[in-house]
Amino acid sequence: MIRVLLVDDQELVRSGLRRILRQRDGFTIAGECGDGAEVPAALAAAEADVVVMDLRMKHVDGIEATRRLRETGPRPPVLALTTFDDDELLAGVLRAGAVGYVLKDSPAEDLIRAVRAVAAGDAWLDVAVTARVLTTFRHSAGQPEPRPGALTPEQLEVLRAVGRGGTDAEIATSLGIPEAAVKTRFARLLKELGLRDRAAAVVYAFDHGIVTAARTPAVVPAPAPRPSVAQLRFSVLGPLRAWRGTAALDLGPVRQQALLAALLLRPDVVVTDTGLLDDVWGLEPPGTGTGVLPTYVLRLRACLRAAKETSKESVIRRGRAGYLFASNGVWTDLTRLRELDREAKAAADTGDLTTAAERCADAIGLFQGEPLAGLPGPFAEGERLRLREYRLSLAQRKADSQLRLGRYASAAEELSTELAAHPHREPIAALLMRALYARGLRTDALAVYQRIHDRLRHDFAVEPGAELNRTRTAVLEGDDRSLGFA
Repeated sequence: MIRVLLVDDQELVRSGLRRILRQRDGFTIAGECGDGAEVPAALAAAEADVVVMDLRMKHVDGIEATRRLRETGPRPPVLALTTFDDDELLAGVLRAGAVGYVLKDSPAEDLIRAVRAVAAGDAWLDVAVTARVLTTFRHSAGQPEPRPGALTPEQLEVLRAVGRGGTDAEIATSLGIPEAAVKTRFARLLKELGLRDRAAAVVYAFDHGIVTAARTPAVVPAPAPRPSVAQLRFSVLGPLRAWRGTAALDLGPVRQQALLAALLLRPDVVVTDTGLLDDVWGLEPPGTGTGVLPTYVLRLRACLRAAKETSKESVIRRGRAGYLFASNGVWTDLTRLRELDREAKAAADTGDLTTAAERCADAIGLFQGEPLAGLPGPFAEGERLRLREYRLSLAQRKADSQLRLGRYASAAEELSTELAAHPHREPIAALLMRALYARGLRTDALAVYQRIHDRLRHDFAVEPGAELNRTRTAVLEGDDRSLGFA
């Protein structure tokens, strides 16, 4: 879990942030403040990994609060959040020590990605205003900095990737070098240039033209190994992303992405115009009705056109009553997920439990947060629910294989994490009880039953189901055979 401290003088804004930074997506709200003056006490009361800081507050504003935090020694990184597209304001918070900023009118997906990036030790600058803000930052810096010519080609390569928003792990994948080598090169270039931290390096990269402020996604590791130059690939098991070879593509606004997802996840099937409208806009269709679709499709085709070198025909095609996505030659992480799932089931059927557990783990590893994160519309929400269930079923099958292999400790640890995220999930609770019992922790196993029993009664006024009750009885009686350990 990423622990977040929210600092904003408007309760309505904090409420909205709580709805975006949800526990099921890996966040927990460590505390809230209505003014910058309250931040030190809040951090003393609860640990936080990231401070999301409003800039304009009545008493102590975000710039002053950030400066005070930085002066008191190691503190959680600050991500500035503001309604105002004010160059001096944003340059000021960078000078105060913030590691980045997000505008409040940004998509929810951007806020989620920004908090995750900052928690991982990276910087996040909203590309919509970065060029102007860094110009302001440069003019007010007060002293010249070393030119990038002082860097080696390897250091310059790392600086360029850092400036585009890449994490150490992503840069290592992109450059084909160990992550430790990225850290070493980055530390040396910070020293060479006299820069304070990663945020200052991002500023420097933009300021010296090493990275420009074009609206392109942050550096993200391409999901398939050794892709062909022209191959078009998509990731849906997290924020929707696309690549041509190793180059990330900008898919445009979230509503446009939602339309793409509604076609991409039903490959080679014509989806009617009215169906697409319902999928993406639901009960609040645009005033132009289906007339909006050709504009969105035209833009998507422009985003993806370069991805097929051998054909001028777009992957998004017009049918008699709608549109379809032509999947020939297109790779998706969902396709890979299904391949790994089939391999896991085949291995389990032949009794190869080690391979079954490994394939389930590989499949789970494809998930990069909430599927289709931030995309609006009934279709995207329905797919999120389906893919969450898919991931949970994989976690349950992996745990079952681990238990049958005698890997009780690792199974218990992973199941505890899953149950914390899905506290009403009875099959997970039953598996965790079995794992704890196998480790000789009968009392802990029964405590798991009691917690889910109380939660089900409190939240839904229902009793645990037959499977969980049978597991409880077997634990009480020490019935190894019923628990699968005989």
